[in-house]
Amino acid sequence: MNLSNLQPAEGSTHNQNKRLGRGEGSGKGGTAARGHKGAKSRSGYSKKIGFEGGQMPLQRRVPKYGFKNINRIEYQGINLSTLQLLVDNGVVTDTIEFDTLVENRLATKNELVKILGGGELKAKLKVVAHKFTASAKAAIEAAGGEAVTL
Repeated sequence: MNLSNLQPAEGSTHNQNKRLGRGEGSGKGGTAARGHKGAKSRSGYSKKIGFEGGQMPLQRRVPKYGFKNINRIEYQGINLSTLQLLVDNGVVTDTIEFDTLVENRLATKNELVKILGGGELKAKLKVVAHKFTASAKAAIEAAGGEAVTL
């Protein structure tokens, strides 16, 4: 090893580019590789998302349609067949509460739960949820259970 072949340790240096704006002799002085004039040459420039060089951006060219109801209430739907599965697997015996659904990852603690009438329910269950469809409520009561609204 001598002075002619010294180099930094592997991974210790990060930026191997030429330093910009440090005099004409460096090859990147003057405009500092930004070219002449225009927005990109100025300090503080940041391109807006979707900017197309002044051309009307795509999201403004395409016609808008539809309607988004800001008052819509979203429910996490759970079918009767899923509740029957919980009984078959021995997770629940007589009562299914909101906490039970959260523990079994059928809903999160911030969601509203609606019991749907898909599948069939053979077990006698007391089901506690935010909402029930008419068919689900009828099926739970037909099996001898109880549908309790939160």
